[in-house]
Amino acid sequence: MMPFLPWRNPSRPRRDAAAAEGAQAAQAAQAVALAALRAGDRQAIGPLYEAEAPRVYRYALALAGNPAWAADATQEAFVALALRPEGYDAGRGPLGAWLAGVARHALAAQWRLALGHEPLADEADTQAGAAADDAAPSPEELLVRSQDGNAVWEALRQLPAVFREAVVLVDLQERPYAEAAAIAGVELNTLRTRVHRGRQRLAALLQRDGGPDR
Repeated sequence: MMPFLPWRNPSRPRRDAAAAEGAQAAQAAQAVALAALRAGDRQAIGPLYEAEAPRVYRYALALAGNPAWAADATQEAFVALALRPEGYDAGRGPLGAWLAGVARHALAAQWRLALGHEPLADEADTQAGAAADDAAPSPEELLVRSQDGNAVWEALRQLPAVFREAVVLVDLQERPYAEAAAIAGVELNTLRTRVHRGRQRLAALLQRDGGPDR
């Protein structure tokens, strides 16, 4: 089981008024910290790290399955922000997405060095004939049906890296499709296809192993 990426409660709304107010306050604090960092205050990286690092690390860990690699990738993302804060353009998306993208590049470098190839580039995408996103069950639905969190997590870990990444970004981290596509460095339609195919493969793995319908 991978306890570092907890499932959200399907009955809980994704956003409510309190959450929206909290998000606005966090965005304001982030803008202040970024302005200070760009003005030369290196200490301003602290609150940005506290706010964004856990999510970036969980994403990197889900991809790599290696805590040391995930920690290194997360560290590299924040070092890049601290040394060159002007590299982040708020007009192109949230800071968390930019940091996750940097961490993804760092992981790709780790893979190429250790394995001689990059798993995220191994699986060719086939967009033709992709069904609607909700045609395949989400991981949450599979969890409810299987009543076995261990089986769901093990199946998720068996997915090819590109599909695992898409499912983690959209279904587990609840990122908008456009933001997930930006992190993965692919077109929106490609990301949607990866989510759909990832969900299908996840369901097939659980069915093969006696999951939801056993």
